[in-house]
This record gives sequence, structure tokens and C-alpha cells, in this order.
Amino acid sequence: MQKMIETIDLTFKYKNEDGKEDLCALNKINLTINKGEFVAIIGPNGSGKSTLAKHMNALLLPSSGKMFVKGMDTAKEENLWNIRQSAGMVFQNPDNQIVATIVEEDVAFGPENLGIPPKEIRKRVDDCLKAVNMEEFKKNAPHLLSGGQKQRVAIAGILAMKPECIILDEPTAMLDPSGRREVIDTIKKLNREEGITIVLITHYMEEAVDADRVIVMENGNIVLSGTPKEVFQRVKELKNIGLDVPQMTELAYELRKEGIDVAADTLTIDEMVVQLCQ
Repeated sequence: MQKMIETIDLTFKYKNEDGKEDLCALNKINLTINKGEFVAIIGPNGSGKSTLAKHMNALLLPSSGKMFVKGMDTAKEENLWNIRQSAGMVFQNPDNQIVATIVEEDVAFGPENLGIPPKEIRKRVDDCLKAVNMEEFKKNAPHLLSGGQKQRVAIAGILAMKPECIILDEPTAMLDPSGRREVIDTIKKLNREEGITIVLITHYMEEAVDADRVIVMENGNIVLSGTPKEVFQRVKELKNIGLDVPQMTELAYELRKEGIDVAADTLTIDEMVVQLCQ
């Protein structure tokens, strides 16, 4: 499979007030994310998740080791333009990413800066708003939208630049449950239907359930990696580093402690219902 993102001994140290390297945020990370994969990265606060995400878009550069996006070394300045076209970034607060006063103008902003012809921009804006189910709001002012709608506009703005990978750094942290659902459904659709590689940094374990792979970080290290079923059944290990597990996995864990035979890797309500009904 074609590699989308690859890190080799990636280390990053934040500088202290004296300008000297101090806090080690990433410690020799080795990771490969393939084209078309949906990867969720979870971990407690300060585990290095967001720092890793910023390296994928060359917002931060390694202190040592290497970060490659589509085979391009992020440390080489001449690669920067192509890297940011290949890997788009969606942040926690959509207000920080929306620059125009009309939704369709905001989505057009990126392609305009890339020098795309007006006819192609018009097509991209319409296609991308349709992809995130926001076409009916194209003439609206972004500040009048809900949090989930704003975040979908921000995703459309990234999509319009035709990236092969989208990195989302806790995109649902400021949203209510319905807004969260809107954004996650959009992400899954883009991965499934458009084949876009998705890297989702999240605090919500239920959002990681549908990923192809879950990566768990702690203190700048990758401590667990595997399918959602493989990772979330390790309830005790996850709780020891301060993480929750999906509610149904938690229920399965408690039932098993009481001697009731349900699968440890239960993730969803439907799976739990099937087992209990048997």
C-alpha cells in the first residue's frame, strides 16, 4: 500500500523561555499511515497528540528524526507548498479557520490562493458544500451557523483544495452531541466515498470506534496500536493512563467481572444486544 504519512524516530522538544530545548513532547515516534486509511489517535492531555498532528502538516518541524508526507520530507522548505496541498488541517475551533463573511466565499478562499481558474473554483465550491451537506447554506453568513455547521464549512474549505489526507485536531471538542455527530458522519463519508486518508485526534472514545486503527499515546510515546476491538478491550491499561473506553466496552468489562459471558471486544449497542439476547 502507498504510504501517506511516515515518521522515523520522530522527536520534538519544545523550547523554554531561554530558547533552550526543554520539554520532550514526542519521543522517537515510528508510525506509518497508509493512503485511504482512517486512523484515530487518542491519549490524555499532554500526551503529544496535537504536536504529532502539527508535524503532519509541517506546522512544526522535528527536533530530530524524520516526518514524511507522501514521501516528502517536511524539513525541506521546498516541499512545504506540496505538503500542505496534500495534507489539510482542521482545528478545534472553526472560528479560527473561517475567513469570509459568506459561506461559499470562505470555501473558495483556498482554491483562489492556489490560482485555480474561476470556473473550476465554482465547481469545487458546489461539490465540496454538497459533500458536507451544506449546499443550502452557501449564501449564509458563517457567524449565524451552529458549531457543527461551521466545522463542516471549515472541512469543505480544506476539501476544496483537494487534499489526499485530512488531519482533524479534536474537531468536535467545542460541539454539542448533534454537532459532533454531523462532523463525524461527514468525516466517515469522505473516507468511505472519496477515499481521503483521515487522521482524527479525539477525546471521545465513541468517535474512534469506526476507525480502521486506533493509536494510543502517553507522554510522547505510542503505547498501544491496533484495531478498535484490539485496543478498547484493554480496559485496565487504558484506565491506568487516564482514558475512558466506549460505554458498551465498559459494560462488557463490568459484566465479565460478574461472570456473565460477553465478548471483551464489544464496541456498540447492537453488538451488546445480540450477545445479551443469545
